Amino acid sequence: MIPGLALRSGTASSRGPAARSRTRQPSAPRPPRGSGARRLYERVRRAWDRPLTAYYVILGSSLLITVLGLVMVFSASMITALTYDLPASYFFRKQFLAAAIGTGLLLFASRMPSRLHRALAYPLLVGAVFLMVLVQIPGIGQSVKGNQNWLSIGGPFQLQPSEFGKLALILWGADLLARKQDKRLLNQWKHMLVPLVPVAFMLLGLIMLGGDMGTSIILTAILFGLLWLAGAPTRLFAGVLGIAAFVGFMFIKTSKNRMARLECIGANDLGPAGECWQAVHGIYALASGGWFGSGLGAGMEKWGQLPEAHTDFIFAITGEELGLAGTLSVLALFAALGYAGIRVAGRTEDPFVRYAAGGVTTWIMAQAMVNIGAVLGLLPIAGVPLPLFSYGGSALLPSMFAIGLLIAFAREDPAAKAALAVRRPGVRWKTMRRRVKKRPSGER
Repeated sequence: MIPGLALRSGTASSRGPAARSRTRQPSAPRPPRGSGARRLYERVRRAWDRPLTAYYVILGSSLLITVLGLVMVFSASMITALTYDLPASYFFRKQFLAAAIGTGLLLFASRMPSRLHRALAYPLLVGAVFLMVLVQIPGIGQSVKGNQNWLSIGGPFQLQPSEFGKLALILWGADLLARKQDKRLLNQWKHMLVPLVPVAFMLLGLIMLGGDMGTSIILTAILFGLLWLAGAPTRLFAGVLGIAAFVGFMFIKTSKNRMARLECIGANDLGPAGECWQAVHGIYALASGGWFGSGLGAGMEKWGQLPEAHTDFIFAITGEELGLAGTLSVLALFAALGYAGIRVAGRTEDPFVRYAAGGVTTWIMAQAMVNIGAVLGLLPIAGVPLPLFSYGGSALLPSMFAIGLLIAFAREDPAAKAALAVRRPGVRWKTMRRRVKKRPSGER
């Protein structure tokens, strides 16, 4: 045997089965494919389940919608303002003033306790009805584009009382249903309907006297939302829905203008007399935007082609100038706002908070769907603005106050209160000391 060979073979033998077993130890199990996505999902789910998530989502999404709306109002209204020999920023300045006042209302409403919200219900309802009656008095009410639903409040400023009627119905209806639930009366259909449905129909009648079909649709959606939250049985719900549908059909059937709007659903032709002009040019604006739009301020449809570019059809201008990315961003913000509102309504134990939060969420989401559906050609043009986004101070002020209600309700959740208290400097230690003092000593 060659010594060197023996030495090498001995070295090899020393690395025999035992050594090889040490080198071939089973490695740690690899995470299954997709575990990164699963961890990300769990992290997002835990973040979404935190007590303050609804509070931050409502506040953030509503402010982003309002700010983006201000930008688009300025872009969409410049040409219209110049057409009337006004400064290019005329409509933007009015909207900015309304947004500033609305922000104050939002902060005020977000700091009010629920008992003060309930105290506002009856005065707000009486005030809204009084103003809506004034609108119908000749010489006081003003007609704008065929609808008599405006009041002049001095100078270039006008007020649309029906917008405040939506907020009044929500607060008053929520307080009414909450008191009846406390007395266990909602299991009787007469207590569920009376006086909620008659008062709602009174508001609808005052609105329809002015010819505002769009606001009537939103008010009807709010009424149905309150009845659904109150647990209305299917027969009762279907009956009220059937009556509302019949009345709405009669109003549409007896108006050539409303019938023309109904016939323009999904239209791709202007029509023999141009009756589908607005609907078709709204589709043109969306189609020409592409993925990322033509650029802010570079849209062409606002140059006299698309009527109401800064009000009812501002979503079309958003699609033209910001593209699909811009419109999807707006939809995502509204979806987040709606989901957070549903979460606030679903997690509370206070019946007033549940009805009011559900009513506000129904209002914002229904109006957004009606507006966007009309721009997309899926619904008839109802003449309602996109909440928090379109031009119009009368629509913006009550909407921002309603958002303040949602923020206040999100803050009143017990878990959210505890989380906010912990984040305040010095509160945690004071709370602990208070708990220690209240702890029983055990002496008898």
